[in-house]
Amino acid sequence: MQHEVIIILDFGSQYTQLIARRVREQGVYCEIHPFHLAADKIAARKPKGVILSGGPSSVTDEDAPRVEAGFYDKIDVPILGICYGMQMVAVDLGGRNEPAMRREYGHAKVKVLSGATRLFDEMPFELDAWMSHGDHVTDVPPGFRKTATTGDVITAMENDERGIYCVQFHPEVAHTPLGKEVLRNFIFRICGCKGDWTPAQFITEEVEKIRQIVGPDDRVVCGLSGGVDSTVAAVLVQEAIGDRQHCIFVNNGLLRYREFEDTLDVYKNNLHLNVTGVDASTEFYKVLADVVDPEKKRKAIGAKFIDVFDTEAKRIGDVKWLVQGTLYPDVIESVSLRGSSVTIKSHHNVGGLPEKMNLKLIEPLRELFKDEVRLIGKDLGIPDEILQRHPFPGPGLGVRILGDITPEKVELLQKADKIFIEELHNFGVYGEVWQAFAVLLPIQSVGVMGDFRTYEKTVAIRAVTSTDGMTADWARLPHDLLAKVSSRITSEVRGINRVVYDISSKPPSTIEWE
Repeated sequence: MQHEVIIILDFGSQYTQLIARRVREQGVYCEIHPFHLAADKIAARKPKGVILSGGPSSVTDEDAPRVEAGFYDKIDVPILGICYGMQMVAVDLGGRNEPAMRREYGHAKVKVLSGATRLFDEMPFELDAWMSHGDHVTDVPPGFRKTATTGDVITAMENDERGIYCVQFHPEVAHTPLGKEVLRNFIFRICGCKGDWTPAQFITEEVEKIRQIVGPDDRVVCGLSGGVDSTVAAVLVQEAIGDRQHCIFVNNGLLRYREFEDTLDVYKNNLHLNVTGVDASTEFYKVLADVVDPEKKRKAIGAKFIDVFDTEAKRIGDVKWLVQGTLYPDVIESVSLRGSSVTIKSHHNVGGLPEKMNLKLIEPLRELFKDEVRLIGKDLGIPDEILQRHPFPGPGLGVRILGDITPEKVELLQKADKIFIEELHNFGVYGEVWQAFAVLLPIQSVGVMGDFRTYEKTVAIRAVTSTDGMTADWARLPHDLLAKVSSRITSEVRGINRVVYDISSKPPSTIEWE
């Protein structure tokens, strides 16, 4: 089935993926491409509309990203320019753009001007909006008229005859409360979309696609991590080809408390996957002995995983396909914004396997964002204990133990982390944070327990709020919760006598410590 599609051209905005998610929330499929995608290639996709994203450049810069010459005449579907996109349209079509006296960043009141305007149809004459720009349009191009202002600044313009509509603010962000309505007007009223992109349809079409590309006797292998992406991918493939898919779930000794046993039970008895659980923790501990550098840890864990997975796959025999839980952000981030080359990076724990094993890839989720994967998973009957699980790094606790890794340290961290997660659930806030975990620090400090002096380890606990993990803010957890977590860890985990809470945001910090 050929779905309606909106094409988004990316000019480097931090919000580009958010535009795509807002469009898809309306039931309309969309794709993100670099700004230099040729008009004829856009036309070949038969889009219903094109959106030009914002970006960090000034349109007056010598090397500013621009669409190809004649672009607006070659595209015969409606165009929406956002922020930088509006400024570029203005300059390209004969208007004027100038540096603002001061950069406008943050909340603004937008006044919609009287008169017919399709983009703001049936909307209030005053809107709260989010601005982020250093230039602004001072003269609209011939044939355009301004449709909204903030003070004396032109905030929106349109040329209905040419089907080009532009806004200086960001309708895709939550700080523009009626931004969804602006996008809806463009998608449905202007582009004429009906909205035919649903999880149920995706499942039906993807199952049929997998059946068509995988031969009737081909064997498929899937590496399960216990997380959302690999689990949803595996269940989708199982819907298509049944037990010809062989799943391998490796315990590297660096998973969360009882995660291997409990998740394996869900895989076998709830989802009825054809899965083999492999406890290779001893092998991983051997290759990690005395390794302190975080990047060396990652490489050691990745290389050992490939060895273990390869050995297990050979036992299955005659495997031709590998399932990976690649998501759309992985694909987008692999595309060069400035150049024309496209390189797909290795993903998850199984990077390197296709080259080593000469396998062809099945990536059933490569068109989806994380929130869409969860919706698909819900329709497939995957339990919330997996679907709502917080993100977990590929190297697992290996990058949450600062310094060398030993089984004893892993056990300490597993117990502390388990207590933290339990209390988040007990206080009803687990679902409010994007990610929460404990980190074992290479620090010992003096403490007192009963009448005895102790000299034991320190654990840091971290919880962040985020929408996509690209940026994150530290979670303002209730003090009672933090007190309970600290009390339980120091009382129940022998070897830890101090708990600290990380209040760093991303940026400047990363979410993980290593």
